Amino acid sequence: MTGETGGLSWPLSPPPAATAGWSWELAHVSELPRVRAQLRHGLAERSTGDPVATERDEAVVLAFDEMASNALRHGGGGVRARVQETSDAWLVEVRDGAAEAPPQPAVGRDPSQGGLGLYLIAEMAHGHGWHLAGDHKSVWALLPRR
Repeated sequence: MTGETGGLSWPLSPPPAATAGWSWELAHVSELPRVRAQLRHGLAERSTGDPVATERDEAVVLAFDEMASNALRHGGGGVRARVQETSDAWLVEVRDGAAEAPPQPAVGRDPSQGGLGLYLIAEMAHGHGWHLAGDHKSVWALLPRR
């Protein structure tokens, strides 16, 4: 993908088109448990109890939580998160106010100090990237639905 440098940064690329889903305006990490519960409920309604889909839904929740918490902790405000459908994946996209700071996975850090979420998301995702939307940065990942 364009913009990738040795796998250490996320590619500069807009997300694919997506349809119906959910979105949230977020102001503080304390909102995340409620939003995760809403997302789990919505995903469960769409997966109709299929055990494989249920496992994939948890990957979506994990990616959402990691991306949203990163934005809330480091993104400079204006956080908006959404999860939408594409033909075969869930698009998780989180916007924040730190347009000048592209997503950077932690390099050379002891795993016990955290910061490995972007690596994990990239490993689980079919695709990932980021783009500028006005004065905001949007970070996205595509996680399989089927």
